[in-house]
Amino acid sequence: MAKTLLQKVWDLHTVRTLSTGQTQLFIGLHLVHEVTSPQAFDALRARGWKVARTDRTFATVDHIVPTRERTRPFLDVMAEDMITALERNCREFGIRLAGLDDDRQGIVHVIGPELGLTQPGITLACGDSHTSTHGAFGAVAFGIGTSQVRDVLASQCLALEPMKVRRIRVTGKLPEGVYAKDVILTIINRLGVGGGVGYAYEYAGDTIERMSMDERMTICNMSIEGGARVGYVNPDETTFAYLKGRAFAPAGDAFERARAWWRSMASDADARYDDDVVIKAEELTPVVTWGVNPGQSVPVTGRVPSGNEQDADPKAVADALGYMGFKGGEAMAGMKIDVAFIGSCTNSRLSDLREAARIVRGHRVAPHVKALVVPGSVSIKRAAESEGLDQIFRDAGFEWRGAGCSMCLGMNPDKLVGSQVCASSSNRNFKGRQGSPEGRTLLMSPAMVAAAAITGAVTDIRQFEKVS
Repeated sequence: MAKTLLQKVWDLHTVRTLSTGQTQLFIGLHLVHEVTSPQAFDALRARGWKVARTDRTFATVDHIVPTRERTRPFLDVMAEDMITALERNCREFGIRLAGLDDDRQGIVHVIGPELGLTQPGITLACGDSHTSTHGAFGAVAFGIGTSQVRDVLASQCLALEPMKVRRIRVTGKLPEGVYAKDVILTIINRLGVGGGVGYAYEYAGDTIERMSMDERMTICNMSIEGGARVGYVNPDETTFAYLKGRAFAPAGDAFERARAWWRSMASDADARYDDDVVIKAEELTPVVTWGVNPGQSVPVTGRVPSGNEQDADPKAVADALGYMGFKGGEAMAGMKIDVAFIGSCTNSRLSDLREAARIVRGHRVAPHVKALVVPGSVSIKRAAESEGLDQIFRDAGFEWRGAGCSMCLGMNPDKLVGSQVCASSSNRNFKGRQGSPEGRTLLMSPAMVAAAAITGAVTDIRQFEKVS
């Protein structure tokens, strides 16, 4: 019988069906970081348990690490305690750790792929919401909580509810100035932040097929923001080319055997889906969020909703407008910003930095704007510096930082102050997300963030490039 990739991977990793109706799945790779793991390790220690599969476990530090000054001990006592705990736990339980002084250190959803740990056809879990990023490789990847981190450490298994599959086909050529970030923000806007509940999203169509792995990761990364537990792209030659030569990828003849198996894991041409959605790429425009969830967005040429629009939730709109301090009908373009942030597991890869640098070259950051660029990994930072991208950003007035999650979630020194407005390439615009209870976040592509940093306001990247 024809199957989707989800069904193939699910079946291969099923240990048993539980009395609850859940499936006990074997987890092929467990990625660990410093924030959601301390209590999980404590639970193992209290019961005298060991880590079941240290060979399938890999740890890094990313969420709470400072990106400017990394001298130990950290000034933030909680951050220092978390890092120390992870270091101790990895030593005690025999887990590989990409620590602060390791060339492999970086955001967990950046280093997994770049090291070749993330591979097609595997199940993957991590104590972070945006683990769906790894689905770009044809993996089935789950974000989990601390109690589930404990379960995977102890048993290498997870108990999960079966999911339906929605195929989202993006077809046609993307217009100039429209990026993968705009594609996923459009999908979330159209289907809703709860539209994917109970589903895995399979991203398909010729637009997706032409995308680089970096672009596919951006799209899969935000699947969770649309309510989907999993998001993936079928593995193809683009996937295989990316993985070849990576540190943990198969080599030589083993790679060729793996390639054949990876290809077989793609959804069958006649697989049946529970839902099928088509997005026409040529209709898309650069997108900016105006509210307090990633689904509250409009084209950069659009206006902030008033709540009277068809299908609008007046209460939700009023709540968002009240928090953001915006007025219904206000134009998005020209909206003043205070901070510009390029980074996060959504958009901190080398291609993102190259595109942003291309935009800012020869310009200066607006006098009232604080702008920072945070590479997703040590490897990306060094590659960008070898290309001179760091100097382009510095010359424009950006701060060039070390690898980490930074201002995406405000669990480190990089935080908004008061009610500052931040043009951000990250994934969430929740209330207080970037470290200040009153801080306001506008999600957009790295290119759009770069343009906003220069002009000091939300700017249509297409118009910016015409006059710059």
